[in-house]
Amino acid sequence: MATFKVVISNPKNGIARQIEISGDAAEKLIGKRIGDEIPVKELGINLSEIFGQEIPEDAKLKIKGGTDKDGFPMRPDVHGPRRVRILLSRGPGFRPKEKGERRKKTVRGNTISPEIVQINAVLVF
Repeated sequence: MATFKVVISNPKNGIARQIEISGDAAEKLIGKRIGDEIPVKELGINLSEIFGQEIPEDAKLKIKGGTDKDGFPMRPDVHGPRRVRILLSRGPGFRPKEKGERRKKTVRGNTISPEIVQINAVLVF
């Protein structure tokens, strides 16, 4: 059974909270991709309780990224749940020190799988 740490950011006030999701709610996240929006009701999360302020019931979570069990970041341009070594010239996953620098780095694909540990999401109203 999958367990995810979900970091939810509220763009209206800049507050971010981390929650842990497991069970059926976590199973609903498997197979989703970066950029997908998931209704909060579907996950069974009470955001008003987490953020301490009123959050509309029709709010959605937009997946922005995440990391796997070994700390490799998810990239939106790598398709599937796989881990690959690709040549990068900019982030996520690489910060060049010099202009034009490129390196081969290991990154994770854009699809959530059970190997993902942390998911970064933002609230969409």
